Amino acid sequence: MNRFLKLIYNENYKIYIRKSTWVMYAILALLIIGGAFLTSVYGDVDKGYDANWREQLEQENEQLLAENEGYGEDEQYLTTYNLDEIEVNNYYLEHDIEPTGYGAWQYVLENAGLLSIVSLLTIIVAAGIIANEYRWGTIKLLLIRPISRTQILLSKYVSVLLFAAFTLLFVLGFSFIVGAVTFGVEGLSPHILLDTNTGLEYVSALKQIMTEYGYGLVNLVMMATFAFMISTVFRNSSLAIGTAIFLMMAGSTIVGMFSERSWAKYILFANTDLQQYAPGYTPWIEGMTLSFSIMVLLVYYIIFMALSWIVFTKRDVAGN
Repeated sequence: MNRFLKLIYNENYKIYIRKSTWVMYAILALLIIGGAFLTSVYGDVDKGYDANWREQLEQENEQLLAENEGYGEDEQYLTTYNLDEIEVNNYYLEHDIEPTGYGAWQYVLENAGLLSIVSLLTIIVAAGIIANEYRWGTIKLLLIRPISRTQILLSKYVSVLLFAAFTLLFVLGFSFIVGAVTFGVEGLSPHILLDTNTGLEYVSALKQIMTEYGYGLVNLVMMATFAFMISTVFRNSSLAIGTAIFLMMAGSTIVGMFSERSWAKYILFANTDLQQYAPGYTPWIEGMTLSFSIMVLLVYYIIFMALSWIVFTKRDVAGN
C-alpha cells in the first residue's frame, strides 16, 4: 500500500510541478473573478430590502406595471422581464418570505457552469498522463520498477480523479471567497428562490449546490475516463484530447441526430446528464429511466477501464 500511495504522490507531483497546470488554475480564477465583477456591475444584485420589505415589494410591483404600460410592441422582452420580476415578488408576498440579497452561495451555484471548463482541463491531464510517458521515453524507466503494471495504471487513473476533485473544490472554494468579498454571505444555511421547470421554488442553497455540482461530476468522471482510455490505447495525447473534447461538445447533437432510433438510448451522451430525471425535466429519449442510465454508464465505465488495463498490461514496450 505504501508503494501505491507513493506512486499516487509522484503522479500528482508530476501534474502540479508543470506550469501548464497552474495556468489552468489561473484561468479558472480569472473566470471566477471576472464573473463576479460583471455580476456586481451589470447584475441586479442589490435589492436593499429592510424591515418594510412587504411595502417595498408592493411599490416595486406598481413601478414595474407602470413601466410596462409605457413599453411598445418592440420592447416585449422588457415587458416579459418585468412580469417575471412581479411573479417573484408575489411569491415572496404570498408565502411570507423575506427576500435575501444576492450573496456568495448564489454565486457558487451560478458557477456550476464552470464544471464544463473543469472537464476540459481534466481531459487534458487525463489525455497526457500515459501518452506522455511514451512520448518522452520514460515508460521503460517506469516499468522496470518492482511494481505491477496494474498498480502503475491505477495510480495514474486515481491521480486524474484527484486532479478533477481538487479542481472542482477549487471552483467551489474560490467562488465562495470571491462571492463573499464581492457580495457578502447570506448565512450558514440560506434558502434561495429558483425558477425551475416546475415553477418557482424556495430551496436550500447548499442542497441545490450539491445537486448541480453532483450532476456535473458524473459527466466529468466519464469524460476523464474516456480520455484516459484513449491515451492508454493509442499513446497519443492530441488524439485523446481532440476526441474527448469533440464528443463532449457534440454529444448532445449526436444524440439528437439519432434520437428517433431505438438504439439511441444506449449512446453514452444520452445518459451522462442525469438531471434529465429531475422533477420538471423530460428524458431525452422516451422509455429511459434513472436506473437505466446508471447501468449504461457503469457498462461504459467498465469497458473504458478494461480496455485501458488490457492494453497497458499486455503492450510490449521493448521497441519504445
